[in-house]
Amino acid sequence: MQLRIFEPRYIRMVKESLANDTGFGLCMLNPHGSVEQNEHIFPFGTHAKIVDFETLRDGLLGITITGGDLFEIKTLSSAKDGLRTGSVEWLAPWPDNIATEAKEPLTSRLQEVFKTYPELAELYPEKHYDDARWLCGRWLELLPLEPETKQELIRSQCPKKISQYICNLFE
Repeated sequence: MQLRIFEPRYIRMVKESLANDTGFGLCMLNPHGSVEQNEHIFPFGTHAKIVDFETLRDGLLGITITGGDLFEIKTLSSAKDGLRTGSVEWLAPWPDNIATEAKEPLTSRLQEVFKTYPELAELYPEKHYDDARWLCGRWLELLPLEPETKQELIRSQCPKKISQYICNLFE
């Protein structure tokens, strides 16, 4: 994924991430949570690593990131510049326990989406249609589900449950 970085707090985050080779966390926002209490950030997120950067035509910083392991936020605090940092618990990799009958529709429909919207396909240079975890992750990214629903499915850490939910949407 490519991001445009322009706020000073995020420029600092990028500098620190590159200097320490640590990456950073991406989380969904909770529209009902208090910003002052940091409750506007859902607890489950994805660790992101910067794989490339450039100066964009408009002079802003452009970064290319790749997603990695999932985490759950345990503590969260805000710096004076508004950058949020915290401690996380890393989640175990999802098992590859998907129902065989669910893999085919998840794969074929995702291929249809990528054919119809090639710009989405470009986000995933390497496609792993044989990996249930990868399939479920892509669908959770692409489907316009309520954030609470996505968080609950991620919390389940169960591709079988996620694939069943997604296949029910297809029907």
